[in-house]
Amino acid sequence: MGALRKVYVQVLVAIALAIMFGLAAPHEAVAMKPLGDGFVALLKMMLGPIIFFTVVHGIGHIRDFRRLGRLGFKTFLYFEVVSTLAMLTGFAVVNIVHPGVGLHAGALSPTAGAESVIKAATSGDFSLVAFLSSIIPRTLVAAFVSGDILPVLFVSLLVGFALAACGTPDWALFRLIDEAQAVVFKMLGFIMHVSPLGAFGAMAFAVGSYGGVTLLYLLGYILTYYASALIFVVVVLGSVAALAGFSIFRILSLIKEEAVLAAGMAASEVAFPRLVVKLAEAGCDEVVVGFVLPAGYSFNIDGACLYMACGIGFISQATDTPLALEQQLGLLAVMLLTSKGGAGAAGGALVKLAATIQSSRALPISGVGLLFGIDRILAIATSTTNVIGNSVAVLVLSKWEGMFDMRKFDACVGARAPRPAEPGSAEPRETRI
Repeated sequence: MGALRKVYVQVLVAIALAIMFGLAAPHEAVAMKPLGDGFVALLKMMLGPIIFFTVVHGIGHIRDFRRLGRLGFKTFLYFEVVSTLAMLTGFAVVNIVHPGVGLHAGALSPTAGAESVIKAATSGDFSLVAFLSSIIPRTLVAAFVSGDILPVLFVSLLVGFALAACGTPDWALFRLIDEAQAVVFKMLGFIMHVSPLGAFGAMAFAVGSYGGVTLLYLLGYILTYYASALIFVVVVLGSVAALAGFSIFRILSLIKEEAVLAAGMAASEVAFPRLVVKLAEAGCDEVVVGFVLPAGYSFNIDGACLYMACGIGFISQATDTPLALEQQLGLLAVMLLTSKGGAGAAGGALVKLAATIQSSRALPISGVGLLFGIDRILAIATSTTNVIGNSVAVLVLSKWEGMFDMRKFDACVGARAPRPAEPGSAEPRETRI
């Protein structure tokens, strides 16, 4: 009975009940959608304040701006390398397994739902200039109204740098930020108590909408995609973590609640608020958490990169449109741009995939319809991979920058007794750049 008090166990139970309910009473299960939508809305409501207060609180005490610049360079270099590895993993697995061979879906007409996704992808401007321009909000307040992460991060960095440049440690504004941050995290704690209800509503709607047929539809590709996600997490992220002195399985143990929540809601954004708290408690410096994690949700979407690479390979095989190696590498370059921003939300990766196909003209855009019916099932692995990838990024970069306390990590994971402090380790809230 004690295990049921843990949030992630409650979420797992809610997901299991939702699957049974969706199969037994699909029409009633579809009506549970507002529960999932409401919970996601509550968490999205908290994203802006959490990013703002975390970034400002951390950067406001900075003394060495050159070290922060080095962190920024390493962060974005890390994002590009790992995102590329995610895409290469997806291409490799699909090219080995060939899940789409034999479907002969070249003349497929997309469903109404798939057509809406294609329209959304092809009606926007996915150029680099448009993407960078979208980071700057029209007003300071507009950054918090739009719900996008990058404008909030941009404003938060400006405020944090301004405080660091002209503030003094005894300013009342610093105390106000500390107290406001405590209030925001307390609000988050209240919201997390209803996470099992939100997971139940989201999963019941998904199963009720598509039924048991969806679980069998294109099963070969579903298993292939899940296998590629597992390979990427264990082999690629495991190797990256090992280079920094971590075990990937200890990291998974640390973030299991957040990973389960993202899987249940099929959206990685819902885990963001809890990750901010969890990674700081686990020994990562607040500056690294406040900078790397929000940026990672737009620039380090490993699950979405994996989704797009596997999807392109599958559509190529299923529509009898073979792609040479150089064409696949060319599409990888396009995806390094189109994968940025917004793919952490439910359905975001599918839109990005459609945008990539539309911009490259290498595959029939109607092939997106093959994935539309099973997107929710695929999104479970996509969202979980996003959460794991960004958690690994924060931990690894914290360790490489000497802004990490391994004793706190050991205490959070609970796998062994805390070890003595390592040279160069840092207290997450005390040590400043």
